[in-house]
Amino acid sequence: MKRFIKMSIFVFVLISCKNRREAAPLADTKTANNKTQPKHLEKIAKQIDFDTIKITDGFDFAVGKPNAKGYYNAQKFTENNHLGEDWNGLKGGNSDLGDPIYAIANGYVSFAENILAGWGNVIRITHYINKNKQVESLYAHCDTILIKKGDYVKKGDEIATIGTNNGHYLAHLHLELRNKIGLPVGGGYAKDTTGYLNPTIFIKKNRKFITK
Repeated sequence: MKRFIKMSIFVFVLISCKNRREAAPLADTKTANNKTQPKHLEKIAKQIDFDTIKITDGFDFAVGKPNAKGYYNAQKFTENNHLGEDWNGLKGGNSDLGDPIYAIANGYVSFAENILAGWGNVIRITHYINKNKQVESLYAHCDTILIKKGDYVKKGDEIATIGTNNGHYLAHLHLELRNKIGLPVGGGYAKDTTGYLNPTIFIKKNRKFITK
């Protein structure tokens, strides 16, 4: 009987040790100091040092920098269920074709390529308000792309030129601003605006700020 009890205890200890060894990795699923990487940035993580991440110091408009001089917001956020803003030159038509598009803030380029369909050339940039809070800007229908994925850009840097998506539209910039990082490109229109911000309101409220 004593021998049976000893054997039972021995087996229990072995099983417990095995379970602890198998469970151990689960406690290490986050990076040091809980600095988890947004999925949207996984592919360029090697190019970003999360200990020395560059914080943006404010936001400007993407055309006619810094105050959108010479442009107007032709289709505002939520107008016709629009998830962004359409910026056109004051002269209309294709008068703004080839005009510069600027980064609205310091940030890291996470996407820059032609996805065809109704979007054409698209750029996505992640901007760090602080190390734990980001917003993402999306620039669509670009004629030319002047940066690449992984680049760090500063507020006001020229990143692209205004296009027509190969003649699908009259020249304009479709600009979106998101506070949920890593959303799909989407369709540009939806009643549900979860994860999206009003670009003009956000920019005006955050022209320059002190980060904490």
